[in-house]
Amino acid sequence: MSTELLAPLDLAFWHLESDAHPMHLGALAVFAPAPGVGPERILDLLGTRAAAIPRLRMGVRDVLLPVGGKAWTVDQDFDVHRHVERVVLADGDFMAGATRLAGELMERPLGRGLPPWRMYLICGADGGPFAVLVKLHHALADGMRAVAIGAGIFDEIAAVTSARTTARGRAPVPPRSWLPDPREMAGMALGRIGEVGRALGVGASVVRAGRLDLWGPSALTAPSSGTRRLATAELDAGDLQRIRRAEGGTANDILLAVVAGALRRWMAERGESLPAADPRALVPVSRRRPGGAAASGNRLSAYLLGLPVTAADPRDRLRAVRTAMDRNKAAGPLKGAGAVAVLADQLPPLAHRFGAPLAASAARMLFDVLVTSVPLPRSALSLGGCPLTALYPMAPLARGQSLAVALSTYGGRVHVGLVADGKALPDLDRLAAAVEDEFTELYALVAGPDRTPVS
Repeated sequence: MSTELLAPLDLAFWHLESDAHPMHLGALAVFAPAPGVGPERILDLLGTRAAAIPRLRMGVRDVLLPVGGKAWTVDQDFDVHRHVERVVLADGDFMAGATRLAGELMERPLGRGLPPWRMYLICGADGGPFAVLVKLHHALADGMRAVAIGAGIFDEIAAVTSARTTARGRAPVPPRSWLPDPREMAGMALGRIGEVGRALGVGASVVRAGRLDLWGPSALTAPSSGTRRLATAELDAGDLQRIRRAEGGTANDILLAVVAGALRRWMAERGESLPAADPRALVPVSRRRPGGAAASGNRLSAYLLGLPVTAADPRDRLRAVRTAMDRNKAAGPLKGAGAVAVLADQLPPLAHRFGAPLAASAARMLFDVLVTSVPLPRSALSLGGCPLTALYPMAPLARGQSLAVALSTYGGRVHVGLVADGKALPDLDRLAAAVEDEFTELYALVAGPDRTPVS
């Protein structure tokens, strides 16, 4: 039976999971209805297309060597109906109901005896728009790889994939051999020496960056309850680009500044005092090369960024973010305490198995909130002829974290998915509203009082 060892970082995510801390990514895709296309047709399409994605047939099993390791292997008893489910909402506001349900479904860990993913078709009782919630274990893919896998359900991607498969015959699942070709050994050895040296540097940075004086009392520092809540926000992508042209920096810089301002607003509404020190964000960075091979598993690093919630002016917050991110980029994604993923690549499997609880607890020492941007295809997408209208990405919560913010741009809109511990942040909807309010104020400052953002 063909197997593929879990890469070190994938193994780390697998062992970091517990019942109270599921380690899966998610996305809530919202679709407009199309004439003559009912939920049975959509459910059938989801099952058929998901079953045709080789990666979704892979489960995790134990291996004898290396000790503590695990491997991806094709599930010989794969049944897509175990992974795709339809849920009907009661009457009421569809988006509010779908968002609430998605939060509840994100609480549930993925079963470990099956390939680690699920899809839920969320429908209203009387037709209208519908949504698809996709859950993928973080060991299976990082954000960019998750997009590549999940895109297989869309009409436009499925048609291309089907044509290619028909032209060359059914392609088997390509295992990644863990025994390298002898000709590659010399190059791998040199590369390994460089990686170990880099990991030592990151390790030293992590030690220096670790905080004993954690950010003061706040919902973001509350003990984890294992519950999940989801909220969403939308921003206009055209207005985002207008701010970028006026203020400089990148679109991601602006979005990070908006998150900082939203946290400031939200704390003020709750009557909380501003912290003595700015909270830290972990900002993931993909290590995948444009045009490179579509390697499976996780290829991640990250930057650490102080979110300038103590700065009163939105433009000052943006300048502070831009300066800090420029400094991070100058150092590169493989240096600094944020590049903790580099350390995972150097640890043996047994270390991940027994060191996961310690690593999970240590995350709180480095950062307070995760903020990530997920790139999506620019072309219009549909499912069964039903156009995709919005896609809200969802990031997992590390142990000791109460909030994760994920952003993606599609159809001229920036869709923001906020995942939180349900008990620590019961007012997550207020934070989502603060994101939109902060963006509105920043745009007004940049564009002038006579111009308002596109609603």
